[in-house]
Amino acid sequence: MEFFRRINQDSHPEQLQTICTLQRLPELCDSIDSLLHQQGESGEIYCLWGSFKVNREPIKQGVRFSLPGCPNALAWTITAEQTDIRIHCTINRTEHDPEFIESIDQFIDDWQTGLARAMATGN
Repeated sequence: MEFFRRINQDSHPEQLQTICTLQRLPELCDSIDSLLHQQGESGEIYCLWGSFKVNREPIKQGVRFSLPGCPNALAWTITAEQTDIRIHCTINRTEHDPEFIESIDQFIDDWQTGLARAMATGN
């Protein structure tokens, strides 16, 4: 399944890569409670679904995060596209229970809100 959000804000990939760090995950997304530990571009977060290993990867237009131990292979990218920022989240299933889908929607909404706030303040 795929989930999308947009933020109507000009941005550059380098700016997103600077803002979207593992250390800032709890600040950027209210669904992520804490970064439990970090080593380089990998770490562990505690979020609305529990504790998960997280990886961060700079990509051509922004940054990609993945939860490699997640049974649903959840991953999300944040990219700068012409006049907006796009948040794209995927799981490895075509269907899921409504409560889980609702939690993913909340996760992506939280990213949209937190990232828009960070972009508005310029940091």
